[in-house]
Amino acid sequence: MDNFTGTRAVSASHAFDNEALGTWLTANMSGFAGPLSVEQFKGGQSNPTYKLVTPGRSYVMRSKPGPQAKLLPSAHAIEREYKVMNALALSGVPVARMHVLWDQALPASSNDERAAIYDEMNRVIATLHSVDVKAVGLADFGKPGNYFARQIGRWTKQYQASVLEPIPEMDQVIDWLPTHLPA
Repeated sequence: MDNFTGTRAVSASHAFDNEALGTWLTANMSGFAGPLSVEQFKGGQSNPTYKLVTPGRSYVMRSKPGPQAKLLPSAHAIEREYKVMNALALSGVPVARMHVLWDQALPASSNDERAAIYDEMNRVIATLHSVDVKAVGLADFGKPGNYFARQIGRWTKQYQASVLEPIPEMDQVIDWLPTHLPA
């Protein structure tokens, strides 16, 4: 039972920059004051859950698994958890207080700021696509050719692993796509 109670050091697969988190929390969470130390709750969760400790108090932080995790759409929806618990807090239902949600949609940014961010993202992507992979020593990196066939195969396996009831239209798409690959 001890494997599932208490906290431990943050696992290497879930590690993140504690200092950057502390800086972000100071800027975005009313009353937050570091320094910050982080522990990870043991076992039993599909979303990593952490104990954030400051000199003044402790907090619980939930996060989605890292980018290496293969997430299905709507799985690990911590935004949904936040919204429901935040709404229930006003109803008399005993739920933990929600302090802050990091939303990647940039809602606090102006249209001009978001445009600048996306312009820069597109500039970087364009630069990335102009890299001569042979010149930088990556000619033998990855699997050459058949990208679309591999991707469609991966999507098919993910869909088949998660299907709850047959969807004939999906079966038709799965049959059609491999014979209609883009050039």
